[in-house]
Amino acid sequence: MTCIRIQIFLIIIFLLAIFGSAHAANCSATTHEGDDYTVCVINPANEHVRLFLNDESGKPFRHFSTVERTLKLKSETLIMAMNGGMYHRDQSPVGLYVENGAELQQLSTRPGPGNFHMLPNGVFYIWHAGGKAGAGVLSTDEYQRAVNKDTITHATQSGPMLVINNELHSRFIQDSDSLKRRNGVGIRADGTVVFAISEGAVNFYNFATLFRDKLKTPQALYLDGTISRLFAPSLGRHDYGAAMGPIIGVVVKTPQRRAK
Repeated sequence: MTCIRIQIFLIIIFLLAIFGSAHAANCSATTHEGDDYTVCVINPANEHVRLFLNDESGKPFRHFSTVERTLKLKSETLIMAMNGGMYHRDQSPVGLYVENGAELQQLSTRPGPGNFHMLPNGVFYIWHAGGKAGAGVLSTDEYQRAVNKDTITHATQSGPMLVINNELHSRFIQDSDSLKRRNGVGIRADGTVVFAISEGAVNFYNFATLFRDKLKTPQALYLDGTISRLFAPSLGRHDYGAAMGPIIGVVVKTPQRRAK
């Protein structure tokens, strides 16, 4: 009898491990050039990547916890999230913002100050077509010229581009003393999405080489700095801070318990 109980216990542990891994984002710690980072790797073909800005009443979400609570009411679970692009004081996006196929803010091609306008800037986007899904990162000019907008379900514009066709942004300085906590997103050649956030202050050059040299993403986009935050329950992590604008999240359907 004892052996049977042990076997049942082991089976339960095994099933819980499978269930947990199937509903957890692939996030882990890494180092590059002496700096610490957390990296999350997502397959957009079978993991649901979405953008979040306002709730159904039109009020900005502002925090991961608000998105998490809203999804829970719809039997959905947030398994990973990150601040997703630059925004104004009222949390409205600085540049292009598309959510669930609706363009809420148009593409910005105007010159201006700040990191967003350090050209080329770019767009992170999710597309759905022919029953398939994928993601991309392109410079703003390339996005405007080459992407079929009818297939775009989610998009956020930010800047600068970190890596363009496997080359670093031309304005980055290797020994720059402009050090901030930073986060960004890159796309590998196979379409895998890679999110990264620095655990300390780094410059643009080192952050960009993380994407190009270690994470192997020929295209990568800077999302923001200083306010950079990550939500990764698989790591027991929920960064708190000031109100955010756009939020990128990975969502799964919450499994329903069967009634006894």
